[in-house]
Amino acid sequence: MAERVLILSGSKSDEAIVKDITKVLDEFGVEWKYEVASAHRNPGKVEKIVKSTFADAIIAVAGLSAALPGVCASHTLVPVIGVPVSAKLNGLDALLSIAQMPPGIPVACVGLDNGKNAALLALQILGIEDKEIEGKLLKYREEMRK
Repeated sequence: MAERVLILSGSKSDEAIVKDITKVLDEFGVEWKYEVASAHRNPGKVEKIVKSTFADAIIAVAGLSAALPGVCASHTLVPVIGVPVSAKLNGLDALLSIAQMPPGIPVACVGLDNGKNAALLALQILGIEDKEIEGKLLKYREEMRK
């Protein structure tokens, strides 16, 4: 089965955040694919991965200059969610790099190191057309309020 969510990280050092993402997606029974590809060191690989995916949402995890989410968004119309990593400058550099995209190439941005929210946002995107996921999200929210 093809992935519903594509997860990219700029470095293997981001795997703890990726595990937060995959844990949520697994709990919701959503297929995902994970790749490591740097926007700076492997730009051709990033482009190939993004252009060949059938995913309905992309989550890009990146620190420092955090160009990965924007580069992904430049190659697709699939919604891209950026997760800034608190690697240097307390993550402010990554946060601003993701949040301050130029007009015409939007990227959604969650909080620093917040892979869980990135996964939940991806699920909300999928839930627009998938009523089963929508129902699971509603149940999840009800459980949170208890």
